[in-house]
Amino acid sequence: MTSPTVQARTVTGLELRSLVRPDATLEISLAEVPIPTPGPDEVLIRIEAAPINPSDLGLLLANTDMSTATVTGPAHSPIVTAALSAGAMRALTGRVGASLPVGNEGAGTVIEAGSSAGAQALLGRTVAVAGGSMYAQYRCVNVAQCLVLPEGTPASAGASSFVNPLTALGMVETMRIEGHTALVHTAAASNLGQMLVKVCREDQVPLVNIVRKAEQEDLLRGIGAVHICNSASPSFMDDLIKALQATGATLAFDAVGGGPLAGQILTAMEAVSSADATYSRYGSTTHKQVYIYGGLDRTPTVLNRNFGMTWGLGGWLLTPFLGRIGADGFMALRQRVADGLHTTFASTYTQEISLAEALQPAAFLSYAKQATGQKFLITPQKA
Repeated sequence: MTSPTVQARTVTGLELRSLVRPDATLEISLAEVPIPTPGPDEVLIRIEAAPINPSDLGLLLANTDMSTATVTGPAHSPIVTAALSAGAMRALTGRVGASLPVGNEGAGTVIEAGSSAGAQALLGRTVAVAGGSMYAQYRCVNVAQCLVLPEGTPASAGASSFVNPLTALGMVETMRIEGHTALVHTAAASNLGQMLVKVCREDQVPLVNIVRKAEQEDLLRGIGAVHICNSASPSFMDDLIKALQATGATLAFDAVGGGPLAGQILTAMEAVSSADATYSRYGSTTHKQVYIYGGLDRTPTVLNRNFGMTWGLGGWLLTPFLGRIGADGFMALRQRVADGLHTTFASTYTQEISLAEALQPAAFLSYAKQATGQKFLITPQKA
């Protein structure tokens, strides 16, 4: 079924694209793409809000130093170019020459629906989607990908319904699956970190929050966080050991990635685990695990091996975790997000920008920093 709104609009829409050229140049631009007609089990969504998450930046910016970028073209259709290093190009071989759409998640209004009953039921509803290619004015997806937002919920409130909420819930579920009883989380004052504080309070899971600034400590205390350690403090290691003693945490999720932090967490865990154990040259028998799930620090991960032999350091991604828990597990977590959209899983944004504004230096130099407390929302319908 086609609504009058769709009949009146143009047959193309704007979509943000990222391209790695053979000459070691990154190009980010807006492309005019055809607006598809939904199949029987599909809906066409007018995208009204899509967040810029750290997980989007690897594809969008290709780990480029954006301080070297230049912008050409008119204001309504800018083209950003930046040089890529030889090392970066080796990691990007598989995408050279391919113009890739960007944006993991977003929300908007269903303006056209396929013939199935499920699709027709969504016509006119505001839905959230994690379907990729969301930095676009229109997106056609299967109805199974849609999370119907409560009546009256604006797209901006539902745009971040997947990546951060499901990551926070996934951390707690991973803890349970792997037999741990408490968590450590770095970059804890982020939108995701604040959600995790609320989830752990609801589930009565002890949580150690690691931040980098005093004002971030105050923010987390204001939402009920109990154990907060500032990695910039001279007493950080002593504070971390005390927090681990109080919580018994042996599992950490690290958004920083580079530098000494992951190793410091393992060292503190070992200090707690071995304090009352019989001495062994191999350390305690308690397994200590750190999962790196972000890259706020792109320098090498430094491990000073003073935490015994019973430990693990690995990567953690949301998509493999969701595959691990299966369809029923995923649906249960998604329903919890929908129920807590305005409370536990509410997101805040520092700035709303159009597709074209996302390609201006004032915006990309800011969101490329991935600074805690700085979250951008793209509003594709904004002129």
